[in-house]
Amino acid sequence: MTGPTAALSTRERLIFAAIQLFWEKGYANTSMSDLLTAAKANSGSFYHFFPSKEDLLLAVLDTYFTMLYPQMLAPAWEGIDDPIERIFALLARYRMLVLQTECTYGCPIGRLALEISPEQEEVHRLLAKNFDGWTAAVRGCLEQAADRFPPDTDHERLSEFVLVVMEGGVMLSRSHRSVKPFDQAVAELRAYFNRLQESAKTIRKGKGD
Repeated sequence: MTGPTAALSTRERLIFAAIQLFWEKGYANTSMSDLLTAAKANSGSFYHFFPSKEDLLLAVLDTYFTMLYPQMLAPAWEGIDDPIERIFALLARYRMLVLQTECTYGCPIGRLALEISPEQEEVHRLLAKNFDGWTAAVRGCLEQAADRFPPDTDHERLSEFVLVVMEGGVMLSRSHRSVKPFDQAVAELRAYFNRLQESAKTIRKGKGD
């Protein structure tokens, strides 16, 4: 979010208040009073824009999706051209968030995915869309570096594996109050990437490339 809160519309204030509160307190534990106080809005304004709290959550998830590139990818990738290093720069940005919050950081999408009831199918559809946006960015990097991996490498599966490493590393670091689990997970991922690249070199040598 950029600019002073007062410059935002009431709808935007409600969305950004919800982003903060859902991350800090969780969706279920955030009351209507919490939202209205944080957004400096009244109930009439709320229901003018959102028929329900779930509709506000859907707007939050849409906002997360649109913020992925400008708020997460672009800053992480600034000045980095190598596609593989871009993947690890993205992970490094999450590491920074873990450290900045003294290991209390939890991925907001991951937290909501665990909390929201499976019956709220539209919410889970947008949660999946957010995860897919993240893995699509990683997959794009893998595709740019395709000649450095074995030819049978499944970019989609590997990008999902990277996401699992990130989400799991963040979760373990939050529970242990230490960045060590995150660092260990990323180090093992780096070692796996290195093995894949060494395998690709061996294959190329065998073919006389």
